[in-house]
Amino acid sequence: MELSPSLLSIFFILTFIPIPSSSCPLHHKQSLLQFKSTLTTIFHSNSDPTAVDYVPFAELDSWNRGSDCCSWARVKCGRTRNVTELHLNYTVPWFVDPVPANVLTPLFEIRSLKVLDISMNSLLGEIPGDGFGNLTELVHLDIMLNHFNGSIPGQIFRLSNLRYLDMSENWLEGKLTTELGSFQNLTTLRLSWNGFHGPIPEEIGNLTRLREFSLAGNKFSGGIPSSVVHLNELRSLDLSGNSFWMQIPAGIGKLSNIKTLDLSYNRLTGAIPSSMRNMTKLESLWLIGNTLAGEIPTWLFEIKTLKELYIGGKGNNLIWNNEANFVPRCRLQRISMTSCRISGHIPKWISSQKNLDILDLSDNHLTGKFPDWLAEMDIRNVLLSDNNLAGSLPSRLFQSRGLSILELSGNNFSGELPENIGNASAISMFILSGNKFSGQIPMSIKNIHQLWFLDFSENKFSGEVPDFGENPLLAYISLSYNDLSGKIPTTFSIGTLMISLGGNKFFGDLPRNLTNLVNLTHLDLSDNDITGNFEDILPRIPGGLQVLSLRNNFVEGFIPRTISNLTSLHILDLSGNNLTGRIPPEIGSLARMIEIPDLASTTVLLDPFIEFTALILNWKSSFQSLSSQNLDIYSVLDLSNNKISGEIPASLANLKYLKQLNLSHNNISGLIPTSFGLMKSTESLDLSHNKISGLIPESLTKLDELTYLDVSNNWLTGKIPVGGQMTTMDELKFYANNSGLCGMQIRIKCPEDISLSEQPREMEDDNDSWISWEGTLIGFPIGFFSSIMIMAYSLNFLCMFKFW
Repeated sequence: MELSPSLLSIFFILTFIPIPSSSCPLHHKQSLLQFKSTLTTIFHSNSDPTAVDYVPFAELDSWNRGSDCCSWARVKCGRTRNVTELHLNYTVPWFVDPVPANVLTPLFEIRSLKVLDISMNSLLGEIPGDGFGNLTELVHLDIMLNHFNGSIPGQIFRLSNLRYLDMSENWLEGKLTTELGSFQNLTTLRLSWNGFHGPIPEEIGNLTRLREFSLAGNKFSGGIPSSVVHLNELRSLDLSGNSFWMQIPAGIGKLSNIKTLDLSYNRLTGAIPSSMRNMTKLESLWLIGNTLAGEIPTWLFEIKTLKELYIGGKGNNLIWNNEANFVPRCRLQRISMTSCRISGHIPKWISSQKNLDILDLSDNHLTGKFPDWLAEMDIRNVLLSDNNLAGSLPSRLFQSRGLSILELSGNNFSGELPENIGNASAISMFILSGNKFSGQIPMSIKNIHQLWFLDFSENKFSGEVPDFGENPLLAYISLSYNDLSGKIPTTFSIGTLMISLGGNKFFGDLPRNLTNLVNLTHLDLSDNDITGNFEDILPRIPGGLQVLSLRNNFVEGFIPRTISNLTSLHILDLSGNNLTGRIPPEIGSLARMIEIPDLASTTVLLDPFIEFTALILNWKSSFQSLSSQNLDIYSVLDLSNNKISGEIPASLANLKYLKQLNLSHNNISGLIPTSFGLMKSTESLDLSHNKISGLIPESLTKLDELTYLDVSNNWLTGKIPVGGQMTTMDELKFYANNSGLCGMQIRIKCPEDISLSEQPREMEDDNDSWISWEGTLIGFPIGFFSSIMIMAYSLNFLCMFKFW
């Protein structure tokens, strides 16, 4: 039977059509299994299996030789059964030690990959350029939130098919090269939160398909390239947190499709470009934290799509004309106009914004009362700090069940708080510091079960502290500098992190159950009437405490050797008490004052836009406040104004991270330890008003950070060291009342510094002096006897004259 030509053709075609394999290629499976094996081996060799209850890489259990790799978790294959997608994000949990980047090597053999997501894996090392260069089919590459360092390898720029590239939140650095312009197909580019620097190349304008572009949180400088206006497809542009300067490109309004524009926290100058009114799809505009100037244009509020506006900020030169009578056409959800020189009453046009969620008008010149219409708007977050607002708070404000943040610090509000404050049960941050509120804190505050941060400091509140034990989330509480009294309250949540009660009238011993506050890191009880022996107080202090201030109380006793158990302590202020005894050598073992902390890994619990006074310290002979934003960078030991005796233990020099050491106004004797030259971070050293003797050690010239030194009112002798910062320590009062100091700092020459040219004159003066005394010694008896003879002769002559 003969087949027709048409059937032969069909048979021929079917014969040569490739039949898809039923499983993935063997070499793809081997590469994936090798990756899993390497990862597991690294984990078992570097990690303590008893540290966490963790089964390593449980999601990769399906990766085994007996199954098709296309069916494995986190793996996808194409029509031809080649592996095309690997979704390996967060395969390595955050608590596992960093994994070297070469663990990726087997994956680079799978050249059919189009999507590779290895984000959030703690991968460490340089980006493997050669490996990624093999993956020429890549369309989507995500390596965010790892520990990659170095620069972007050139091979990455040659991946011409890339449409999505996310390298944000690594340790990458260097400048962006002109090769960046080769990503012709790129629609998403995120390089934020790295260490890139230098200018953005003009070639960025070649990426005309970009929809999302983020360089936030780097060190870029120069001007924003004018070519950015060619990115017509952009929906989101984020250049925040860099050092861009000059003006915003005049033609930036050509980005007509943009929805989010964030240029905040740079150094941009000039006016807001008028072309921005053409951004008819703009929803979020961030210009805060620059040095922009001129009047804030009202046409911004005519952009109907605008929902978020963040403008102004410290250091800017923008002005808002509060006399302008207009009704916004937009429906804002968030308004932040800080430091915009807004004067008069709170603008009434805000009442037209019915969807408002955040209102921040802090650091302006607002006056008047808290308006009733604002209290009735039920806005979740109200921030009006650092203005001149006055009067009492309307009780209607606290009928809102949605109020979350109320920040009214630094105003002139007065009167008692409404009894119904507890009705606003959703408040998480309640900040009224620096006002004139009086009366008792309403007991209903315990009903605010979402309360997390409370700052009522620097007011005139009186009476006892309410029971906060029913506020389970309350972590930060500051009631310092009021007129509160009674014994130290103990009813705090077990989750409390900070208690600040300084500057009140609390009395009595420290409560024993403070040890129950196992999470407490900050305890300030300064300027009260607290009594007791410190050796009894210390066991009551939670072991994880980082900051302890008992300044200006009536604490007695000595500092026990167990002080070294507070391994997290980095600020200890016991000044102005009645402590006696010696400084224990064990105080030099306070670990947190020895090691410089990794501040980059510190978890930030507070909103970075909210700053408060966390502690007041005697810093370089004047009282200064440390803010919440930089408290962690200070390490302070202050034992001044006590009755401590004995010698200074040399072990204090172990505290290499110590910023300030103050031992003044005690009865300390002995020598200044030469080991103090090891305290490389010390900026302030005060040993004044003691009985310290001997020389000022030459080793102090090694203290490169030293800017304040006071050794006055001691028994010091000898030459003041010269060199390093010691040469600049030349204020006479800081060396006064010692028994024999000399040196260039106090304009008194030391014997060893007298020049040879001065020595002969001194010898001559000595000889003249000797001759003078020698003549006196010889001449005195001769003159004496001569006078006697003359007197005798004169008497005899007179007698003869009389009888004659």
